[in-house]
Amino acid sequence: MRRPGLHRQHGKQGGGPKGIYAKLTIAVVVLLICTLSLLFSATISGNRGSLEPSEINVEELWESANSGGWRPSSAPRSDWPPPPRETNGYLRVRCNGGLNQQRSAICNAVLAARIMNATLVLPELDANSFWHDDSGFQGIYDVEHFIQTLKYDVRIVESIPEIRKNGKTKKIKAHQLRPPRDAPISWYTTTALKKMQEHGAIYLTPFSHRLAEEIDNPEYQRLRCRVNYHALRFKPNIMKLSELIVDKLRAQGHFMSIHLRFEMDMLAFAGCFDIFNPEEQSILRDYRKKNFAEKRLVYKERRAIGKCPLTPEEVGLILRAMGFDNSTRIYLAAGELFGGERFMKPFRDLFPRLENHSSVDSSEELVTNTRGLLGSAVDYMVCLLSDIFMPTYDGPSNFANNLLGHRLYYGFRTTIRPDRKGLAPIFIDRENGQTAGFEEAVRRVMLKTNFGGPHKRVPPESFYTNSWPECFCQVSPENSAHKCPPDNVLEILDSQLENEVINDSEALAQTNSSRTER
Repeated sequence: MRRPGLHRQHGKQGGGPKGIYAKLTIAVVVLLICTLSLLFSATISGNRGSLEPSEINVEELWESANSGGWRPSSAPRSDWPPPPRETNGYLRVRCNGGLNQQRSAICNAVLAARIMNATLVLPELDANSFWHDDSGFQGIYDVEHFIQTLKYDVRIVESIPEIRKNGKTKKIKAHQLRPPRDAPISWYTTTALKKMQEHGAIYLTPFSHRLAEEIDNPEYQRLRCRVNYHALRFKPNIMKLSELIVDKLRAQGHFMSIHLRFEMDMLAFAGCFDIFNPEEQSILRDYRKKNFAEKRLVYKERRAIGKCPLTPEEVGLILRAMGFDNSTRIYLAAGELFGGERFMKPFRDLFPRLENHSSVDSSEELVTNTRGLLGSAVDYMVCLLSDIFMPTYDGPSNFANNLLGHRLYYGFRTTIRPDRKGLAPIFIDRENGQTAGFEEAVRRVMLKTNFGGPHKRVPPESFYTNSWPECFCQVSPENSAHKCPPDNVLEILDSQLENEVINDSEALAQTNSSRTER
């Protein structure tokens, strides 16, 4: 019974051999269209970078990056008792290097003091190794603010006090130690602590990169952020000078800051000599020989893998390719550029509105107060407050490292971080006469970079460059570890500190009472 039914149904739908042929023809056409559509889509997807124009919205870059629901937060999120009255001794440190190295060393010193339950002596800033500047901690940072901000974390004194023993006043002599580079916490809780308990004080020198950055304890990392982004505040005169420059720059609209790392020390370190004349090459080689370990460096090889600092002209070409025009106002934070004006001229031709702290305000006060560490501190603050910041060589231990992290913490402020390795072949092709599609190629590389939003820290990126997620939180988190601390966290810490003071007072009173009874 089914077979006739099927034949009748089939006959109705097909309409005979002509109907079947027509249907097959339509099916083949549809199949062909679908196949071509899929192939076309795959081709577009596979070659998206080369076939579609890469657009960068410059107007959006003047605003902060998308936070993704994160906000900065370095307050403790678990039990964090205040420092006890009785500590294991005094910790002195000598912070060597430039402003950024010293700043991260100060953060490490506070953490080391917390780990060892030590009283921190105000960190010493090396006057000789970098700036030949003897301003010291008190000449750069607000000491009172530093001590007050960290009162929940460590005890801090400006100097080791004298003690009275057997009726005599005696100075505690700190035992000098040289910590291993990137020392683990265990070194501080064993070797360093043992010497502190033996001598009453230790002096760690030098103290740059002497505590491991990656520590599996979020509260310790948050302490570093409290030091770096809250406790370390420049002195009022530095803040005033910085704000004066920022106000003048912003009076005419948005402005960008660039850390133009094209000085002799960095070029010698990188081994990038070939673009200079024979006399300049000789100067760079001599500097390298005196200051860095001997190593075979081939310019073409270094350049090809992005190990050379960007030239001022290359910086200008990147910005122009991204869509910034010659009306863009740029603040330059830089030392003395090696090679002089012949390297700056192509950049200045592209972006004539270039400024530095001297050109924005040439008053005697500003000139007098912007040398050495002071000048670097003013540049730091202007770059921190600028709408966009661009480092041209964000390698280890330099000025840009801390700024990138500070701007991230300051509200995901836009940063432009050129991928030197990705850009190198594009610039090399341009120098060889292949200029077609240059700007498009630059944009494709830059679109793959991060413009200041939250992103995972991947080695060799430093914790001081990117403290996400430890020093950030979410109001509505998927992971409870990322939950923001309560709004009254400072009241809780104050209460804990008051209880500690009361307990100390009662213990002291009890001790005095016992002595009186005897």
